Amino acid sequence: MAVFDLFSRRLYLRIWLAVVGGVAVLTLAVGWAWRIAAEQNAQPMAPPAREVVLRDSEGHTLVAGLATRVPGPPGEGLELSIDSADGSTYSLQLAPRGDRGNHPGPNRRADAAFWTRPPFGFLWMLGLVGLAVAVGVFPIIRRLLQRLETLQRSVQRFGEGDLSVRVPEQGQDEVAHLARQFNAAAARIEALVKTHKSLLANASHELRSPLTRIRMGLELMGGQQPSPAFREEILRNIAELDQLVDEILLSSRLDAREADVGTVELVDLIGLAAEECARVGADLDVSASADALQVRGVAKLLRRALRNLLENARRYSQGTITAVVQRHNGQARLSVLDQGPGVPPALRERIFEPFYRLPGASERAGGVGLGLALVRSIAERHNGSVRCDDRPDGASGACFVLSLPLAPASPTATTAPAPH
Repeated sequence: MAVFDLFSRRLYLRIWLAVVGGVAVLTLAVGWAWRIAAEQNAQPMAPPAREVVLRDSEGHTLVAGLATRVPGPPGEGLELSIDSADGSTYSLQLAPRGDRGNHPGPNRRADAAFWTRPPFGFLWMLGLVGLAVAVGVFPIIRRLLQRLETLQRSVQRFGEGDLSVRVPEQGQDEVAHLARQFNAAAARIEALVKTHKSLLANASHELRSPLTRIRMGLELMGGQQPSPAFREEILRNIAELDQLVDEILLSSRLDAREADVGTVELVDLIGLAAEECARVGADLDVSASADALQVRGVAKLLRRALRNLLENARRYSQGTITAVVQRHNGQARLSVLDQGPGVPPALRERIFEPFYRLPGASERAGGVGLGLALVRSIAERHNGSVRCDDRPDGASGACFVLSLPLAPASPTATTAPAPH
């Protein structure tokens, strides 16, 4: 029972046993076919009759006629049947070669040992072949299956909570492909878990701040009638809480690819930009776009992305904010230029991380650090991209560029989770 459990738990032992058994069966089949062929070859076809003349020492003919060979077992000598002209039949027997009676001579071969004669000789050959195959195949199969055992241990550790475990990627076979797929999935899951933990930790911190201010204000008020300034501060903190909760929920829905985030339809990017620029008092430049630019996506998400870019520019800009809509390399490009302090090149990727703020910007009014992260999520949801560059005119400030694929010629509106 223990041996059976060992073979049932170890794949390499089962593969090794299958190879050894297959070679043994093949050897038996080849040996059986070889023996049948040898037996058939040992029974030659009867040669044609030949004229035989037997004379005495004086030359007189004793027997003359046609001689034919009489079939007999191999190794028993030769027997000829002679049919003479007078109708008589004679038999001529010749002893096997090397047989000179019972006395051994120089040409007599001693009997071979019994273990070298059939069928023992074949069994010895089968045993030697089986031993050679077993010894030669085992290390090859063991080395191949060791990678599967490594993958098994890694999956077990990953399931126990060690998200940093990875599998060595060796070779180009199926096991190596499986290892690469596992590493990619593990890296993706680890990144998602880290993102969610960071989102939870930062959200807890950001929620605590306005709640603490509201509580302190209520305690200081002491049951008195709130002043207009205090009422405005309470409303501002409530609006900050509402914005934070809304952005957290939207970020979670965007992370879930299967979530329904709205109707996919044609969106006029120039009209959308005109409405949002009018809302925040920004300038709109469409001189580089002679025709309307339409993209296929969820209108409320695209509006949210543009609004976040404009509000971010208004928060940091010390002058005019300009939005430029144009066609570039088969895509619709929307650029938001501000006149603020700009973003250092080393931080132009980090500002799109959730809850990340530039050094010294955490005390600024408004913003919880999720706006630009939502812009990137919305852009990727629409097969687009967003980046931060220097202003093309060389002036101080930042330039955020949102690129989206243009819509086909005549699409139809559908309801779907989101464009991919």
